[in-house]
Amino acid sequence: MAEIITMPRLSDTMTEGVVAQWLKKVGDKVSEGDILAEIETDKATMEFESFNEGTLLYVGLEDGESAPVDSLLAIIGEEGENIDDIVKNFNLETPVKEKTSTKKETKAPVEEPKKEVYTPKTAVVEQVAAPVVNTSGRIVASPLAKKIAEEKGINLATVAGSGENGRVIKRDIENFVPVTATATTTVTSPINLGEESFEETNNSQMRKTIARRLAESKFTAPHYYLMLEINMDNAIASRKVINEIPDTKVSFNDMVVKASAMALKKHPQVNSQWFNDRTRINHHVNIGVAVAVEDGLLVPVIPFTDQKSLTQIGTEVKDKAVKAKTKKLTPAEMEGSTFTVSNLGMFGISEFTSIINQPNSAILSVGAIIQKPVVKNGEIVVGNTMKVTLACDHRTVDGATGAAFLQTLKQYIENPVTMLA
Repeated sequence: MAEIITMPRLSDTMTEGVVAQWLKKVGDKVSEGDILAEIETDKATMEFESFNEGTLLYVGLEDGESAPVDSLLAIIGEEGENIDDIVKNFNLETPVKEKTSTKKETKAPVEEPKKEVYTPKTAVVEQVAAPVVNTSGRIVASPLAKKIAEEKGINLATVAGSGENGRVIKRDIENFVPVTATATTTVTSPINLGEESFEETNNSQMRKTIARRLAESKFTAPHYYLMLEINMDNAIASRKVINEIPDTKVSFNDMVVKASAMALKKHPQVNSQWFNDRTRINHHVNIGVAVAVEDGLLVPVIPFTDQKSLTQIGTEVKDKAVKAKTKKLTPAEMEGSTFTVSNLGMFGISEFTSIINQPNSAILSVGAIIQKPVVKNGEIVVGNTMKVTLACDHRTVDGATGAAFLQTLKQYIENPVTMLA
């Protein structure tokens, strides 16, 4: 018996999803646990697993198309099973929600092929092939195909559709090659200094969500920034000793995350969250660690960070970073942060500022470790320093509170042995 697969709700804030890529096609055998497709939500692109066995008989969306949660996504059943009634009777008023043109569709004019034109001075032959015209007057195309065609300036009436009943779909637009006119000319042009060119891609659901949330944070939370330089000589020496232990690998970022968690326990105001009618002081510490992925930025959360050792933090951060980059990170693993650490030191960035991940009150930006001259005991020697910048929400964290937090953070990082107790 055929099983209906609908667009899943993969996060608590998800209202619609985009099929980023089908990993199975119609006619393929499907086993329980197989990955059917990659679904793009407002938070991440995730693999969608099948809970049914059988043959994939129908897909409701092409790659790149979107639909609301609970819309018809696919049908799995026995090979050769008739599913026409299921598709026809499925209650789906608007299967694809995409930005489409508000202009009314008009019948495309039929253009006659241009004849040869002769002038006494120059013979110019223009050969224009007659377009493939939709003679019915109604252009049948997917919303995504319409959108791409509009952006590229392609007349849909000249595109032959390969979809069901001649429907024009995304690949028809992408593979469309217009027949261009060729002509000779006797006009000489000046030296070509180059030409303008650009490339456009549709914004992903995750990118749209990131843009919306960052804009809301930046323009609603009164940000201010505190920067501090930390001596990393002891941290470098301690990390070397720790990593000599078999099966142990600790990064400088792990040390920063651990130090942040311990400092937050001493300065809970920085571990707070702002809501319109109240301020929440969190006594648990859940630190989010920013991870760059292809489509943007994900922030997996390390729950109860202060209660974990450096090696536990290192293992968990590495594991979730790999899951983020391979699209296996779940929404639950990105929820519940009370503070965030963003590190660009591995890219050679010495210092930078970040936008707070609301409703949290602060985010720490970590730069690269720089070797430079420093003063020790009245003498100039070579030292290693690292700059950190704390972005604070002034509604919850005053300047003195943020400064005190950074001083405690500095003490922990400059004396790593204190984090091992």
